Amino acid sequence: MTDHVVLSLDEARALGLDILRAAGLSEPHAQAIADVVIAGQRDECHSHGLYRLPGVVHSIRAGKVDPQAVPDVVDHAPGVVRVDAHFGFSPLAFALGRPKLVEKARRQGIAALAINNCFHFSALWPEVEAIAAEGVVALALTPSHSWVAPAGGTKPVFGTNPIAFAWPRPDGTPFVFDFATSVIARGDIELHRRAGKPLQEGWAIDGEGTPTTDAEAALAGAMLTFGGHKGSALAAMIELLAGPLIGDMTSAESMAFDDGARAAPCHGELILALDPAVFLGVDAPRHIDRAEKMFGAIVEQGARLPSQRRYEARRRSLAGGVSIPKPLHDELVALRPT
Repeated sequence: MTDHVVLSLDEARALGLDILRAAGLSEPHAQAIADVVIAGQRDECHSHGLYRLPGVVHSIRAGKVDPQAVPDVVDHAPGVVRVDAHFGFSPLAFALGRPKLVEKARRQGIAALAINNCFHFSALWPEVEAIAAEGVVALALTPSHSWVAPAGGTKPVFGTNPIAFAWPRPDGTPFVFDFATSVIARGDIELHRRAGKPLQEGWAIDGEGTPTTDAEAALAGAMLTFGGHKGSALAAMIELLAGPLIGDMTSAESMAFDDGARAAPCHGELILALDPAVFLGVDAPRHIDRAEKMFGAIVEQGARLPSQRRYEARRRSLAGGVSIPKPLHDELVALRPT
């Protein structure tokens, strides 16, 4: 088994910030990216934790990302906020647009945040969870690079195209899910490659369209959607809603824009916010309680809510720190200025 290095959350964040600052990111960008990376590591979402930092650095060195970009927040319409990220990373654009999104949702019940021209590498659950923490329901979706074949096809068209949802709960943490419409996240394929582990059957095909369990062949071929044609239809929906609808790139266009640089995907993101208090008025507590009864019916029979594993991991990490493979730690230390 690979040796691991244990870091406190403060040590992990300090390491991440040192790397991000040394890469030339402005302080607001460094702080926003550190927030999502450390959140991923804290919740044991390893493919979206500290592992993402070398990719962030590479994207800057490849000349694609503007590490000093200042996002513009525009009050576009009564129910729409737009943020032009100006080809910087997405976490800062979201952090700046979120207050206006929540304000609009509280005023009229529903609002949308469209982020354009952003480089996206992070999970979506930190975003919807942050909105739910303010008592507002959230839905987020985004394309990526065209790594995923449509159902019945053999060539990449879609991105991993994640979708995330959060429902605030009156006591404790919100109900949250975040999953790719591909069978598995791209980062998990890369982690299997690094570890020399075979993929599960049904995850990917090689360059000839033949099913493969070899991570290298999968990365050169195409990933598959979950649920066959159902996942494929959801992936297409996400391409449309977070691409043409908001005037941004599809996954195939993002891949063409990358032009072999192997940087983070550049595209848009759409986030919807819905305020139960506006939808329900004085009846809100009664209907929120009905949702709680549903959650109770799930867990009382031994089933797990999608967010429970992360919250359990969060408690462990807050108490005992985070563990990362020593080769990854060595790679990160090499990126840290001496």
